[in-house]
Amino acid sequence: MTPITPNTLAQFLRRYHFPGGRIRAVKVARRAATGVTVEFRLAVREALRDLGTTPKPVRLTVRLSGVEEYRFQMRPSQPKVKIADARVSHLNGLFYLNLDAWGLEPSEQPQVFDYRASEVFAAGRELAWDVK
Repeated sequence: MTPITPNTLAQFLRRYHFPGGRIRAVKVARRAATGVTVEFRLAVREALRDLGTTPKPVRLTVRLSGVEEYRFQMRPSQPKVKIADARVSHLNGLFYLNLDAWGLEPSEQPQVFDYRASEVFAAGRELAWDVK
């Protein structure tokens, strides 16, 4: 898995297009040595690099390690597997990831309370990704 640092986060977010993608699986694991790990298996598209090309679909795995908080709660009116929007930020020493981003304008910088209001979010000390 390729680790993401606060400095490489923007580059990672430009590389993949999350809205319209699908959540294939979510795995929560608790290990004595490393704590809680949350792994999201997603089907997303690569971002457009050249005009006239179609973005390739990819199977992206995003893993948060050292998870301190998470929430998986689906409201009845929301789609169950489709990603409406996704946000990833590094706030207060933790990587926050959510896959619904409801109530946020695209130009707004999300805050911790925005992530906590999300239906699908996790916050951890380390973030890594892999494409299969």
